[in-house]
Amino acid sequence: MLSVNPLCSEALLQYIWLSGHFDPFGLATVTGEPVTILNPGQLNRDGGPDFTAARLRIAGMEWAGNVELHYRTSDWRRHGHQHNPRYHNVILHVVFEHDLPGPPQGIPVLELQRRIPKILLRRYRHLMDHTAFVPCAPLLHRVPEEVWERWTPRLIEERLARKTEVFRNWLEQTRFNWEEVCTRAMAQGYGMPVNTAAFLELFQSIPFMLLARTRPYRQRLEALLFGQAGMLETAFQDTYPKELQSEYRFLQHKHGLQSMPAHRWQWLRMRPTSFPSLRIAHFAAVLHNTPHLFSRLLDTEDIPALEKLLEAGPSPYWQYHYRLDVPSVSTAAPGRHILHHIMINTVVPLLYLYGKHMRLPQYQQRALDLLDNIPAENNRIIRGWAEEKVPSITATDSQSLLQLKQCYCDAKRCLECKVGKSLLGDDINVCREDEEDQLWGAER
Repeated sequence: MLSVNPLCSEALLQYIWLSGHFDPFGLATVTGEPVTILNPGQLNRDGGPDFTAARLRIAGMEWAGNVELHYRTSDWRRHGHQHNPRYHNVILHVVFEHDLPGPPQGIPVLELQRRIPKILLRRYRHLMDHTAFVPCAPLLHRVPEEVWERWTPRLIEERLARKTEVFRNWLEQTRFNWEEVCTRAMAQGYGMPVNTAAFLELFQSIPFMLLARTRPYRQRLEALLFGQAGMLETAFQDTYPKELQSEYRFLQHKHGLQSMPAHRWQWLRMRPTSFPSLRIAHFAAVLHNTPHLFSRLLDTEDIPALEKLLEAGPSPYWQYHYRLDVPSVSTAAPGRHILHHIMINTVVPLLYLYGKHMRLPQYQQRALDLLDNIPAENNRIIRGWAEEKVPSITATDSQSLLQLKQCYCDAKRCLECKVGKSLLGDDINVCREDEEDQLWGAER
């Protein structure tokens, strides 16, 4: 059970002030001056008072200016605002608890402690203390469908912004060579989930012009990639890896190449289809078969055509090997879920960034359409949401839920989440505290 008087954080107080989740009738300052809120102002995320451009009527006179919020009135002096000129035009000091004989510096003080529904405070404390998969798990069934519909596009936009930031930096590094950026991005995609960094290191170690010149010659391309990956440093029995080794030594000497340490690659606890050797072979086939990969991606509009582009078959040796010099009965091409994973994490962000950078919104829309038509991912987080009765049908659903869990739920950013805001204000005037506590307790 929570304490009878749960604390109200300043972040929650900001939310309450902005959303109006308090009794607005008969508002008055601690000295008895009537207060009417004409406009609560705009939340200020920079330095200075919490809200700017507020409009209030205090004691019959209309004021325009800033509003500062604190848990206690004494926090004004504790934070040193009396010495900061940014706070000289504060027209109202809003607090949860007034703990001084009078207002500091003569600024009117409005206390909200007795005007905020206790159930809202308790629910917020439950959210902050709850240790379930997501903080609001006991109340998720109350979230209206329209809240999800409004929140999902914003989450997708945020997730694409995160993913494209790296690509944007590569564009600047490569002087806006989209083909080179595409190659790096696709390499990362083929390395997911555990060899992402190693694949990126591999392709950053090869001058792009050398890669482009080598691309038409399959065995030379494979020699370059496996040699740079540090996978040609041992003695082999099979003819094929011996040929790759000889070819790579020539390329290495001619171009002054330095191979990666072999220990960069992860092999443990993964299926053979995810072995980095087989992934390199498959990506080498894509590069060999598609000279202008990024241009092809721009021209390929439907998912079956993208799947065909990404599942190019490697050289015959890899039909019976997962690793160099280690035979197997047969090998399998990357499963459709792997191809979809590459589309979601590479193709979609690339198209979205290209459309935004080139001001061609049709490519941004195509990226979003792809997410709408690719099946949802199946991973630990998405399964966790499914257990909470929040299903994923498409990649749009799964990507938005990944963003929500990783960037909001795990960080307890409930006050910035549309789901959290919806639940904080849901039925706060009709819920019984004992029923609410039982609901949360049942989830522990």
